[in-house]
Amino acid sequence: MILTCIKNETGLRETARLAGLLCPEMRICTATGDIGDPAFAEDLRRRFGPADTLVNNAAVSWTGLLTEMPPEKWEETLRVNITGLYATCRAFVPDMVQNQAGCILNLSSVWGRVGASCEVAYSASKGAVDAFTRALAKELAPSGITVNAAAPGMVDTDMNRHLSPEEKEEIRGEIPAGYIASPEEAAEALFRLLWMPPYFTGEVVRLDGGWQ
Repeated sequence: MILTCIKNETGLRETARLAGLLCPEMRICTATGDIGDPAFAEDLRRRFGPADTLVNNAAVSWTGLLTEMPPEKWEETLRVNITGLYATCRAFVPDMVQNQAGCILNLSSVWGRVGASCEVAYSASKGAVDAFTRALAKELAPSGITVNAAAPGMVDTDMNRHLSPEEKEEIRGEIPAGYIASPEEAAEALFRLLWMPPYFTGEVVRLDGGWQ
């Protein structure tokens, strides 16, 4: 198992420790770098070898009016959220094709389907994730490789920590399920998607409590 991040090395080490406790027989490797850089993904393949499962969950967001968004933030959002998928798939898919087996799961968002005001770049990048997923699924299905995406709604992660208690309460009131998902619940859903049968491919599955 290869775990990566760009800056939160403490969280990376803790995740690796927990993964080691759950799967003591598994070799856990960690690396820090920009997953939106194809050279970084290629280096991971050289250092750690092939992978039969790929989970693309790196993402960044910027909140504000599009006209006030600095160009570098737009470029960063697209680089991490969509170029990162290109980079990892380009590096690891050839091995999957050779083995005629593999599983790719991309993290999208409900905003990729319906869009979010003041999150235009994030919404655009996640819409691209959906299209990327469906297209690559068609490309790789003959090789026995599944490609799916999960589109979470509101999950209590660091990305949403900027929201005030009042804003969170307002969003909670819009969610039919009546609560904001925990990271653990979202992780359980993602794990189950990884174990779907091979005929389940090219899907973008919402996880939003009926919100969107």
